[in-house]
Amino acid sequence: MKTRRLNTGVSIPAIGFGTWEIPNSETAEAVATALKTGYRLIDTAKLYGNEQGVGKAVRESGIPREEIFVTTKLWNDEHDYGSALKAFDASLTRLGLDYIDLYLIHWPATRRRGEAWKALTELHRAGKAKAIGVSNYTIEHLRQLMSESDIVPAVNQVEFHPYIYDQQKELLEFCKQHGIVVEAYSPLARVSSDYRPEITNIANRLGKTEQQVFLRWCIQRGTVPLPRSQNPEHIEDNFDVFDFELCDEDMEELNIVSDGIRVTWDPAGMGA
Repeated sequence: MKTRRLNTGVSIPAIGFGTWEIPNSETAEAVATALKTGYRLIDTAKLYGNEQGVGKAVRESGIPREEIFVTTKLWNDEHDYGSALKAFDASLTRLGLDYIDLYLIHWPATRRRGEAWKALTELHRAGKAKAIGVSNYTIEHLRQLMSESDIVPAVNQVEFHPYIYDQQKELLEFCKQHGIVVEAYSPLARVSSDYRPEITNIANRLGKTEQQVFLRWCIQRGTVPLPRSQNPEHIEDNFDVFDFELCDEDMEELNIVSDGIRVTWDPAGMGA
């Protein structure tokens, strides 16, 4: 499995399996399918309400725990120091695991996020979280965090796909300069509903699907994409992205579809 190195020295798989909007009762089966396919990075959050299902699949997979990279996240109403520590322990209990590989502040939603970051650094020092990071942070949010702490986030998980490349490329470059790995959620946004002949042409020429082309674009942009699906065939197809490369012309063709339209909230100005 290809990996990327985090600033903590931990390696993160180059592609992950997202679980947003998968009901807890169906999560264990979906994650089990992903693990059998070859995924080793599983992404969840308290907000998703499916940490139990993720933990069940991980524990029952038969795969050594150290080979599976589990991410979960701190929600907005628990940003003060004490609440953040309790929230982590609650997530760990729901997952049924001894440690979490990556713990993220889910959104920069409150002014107390600095307290939350102090809690996360304590969890990291204690070995409970092998790496810590943030999600939905803009450059301004990252600059504020780094001005108040000498611990740089290992990861910034944000919405990222070709349709918002122009909007996100400055953030991508900023993270690269500071050794922060960008995880791309919603990497397949609009690919099924917004037909673009240039994308279809690239996929047809390479013998791949439009979804695989999008995921490969994300990987070649230096990010870790987190596709999600409950369809076993789609889960397998989304993982099959390491046997081809997009040429420079393909990458540029995908860049120019950017129109700035997100499928989630824009965090600009959040928690100011």
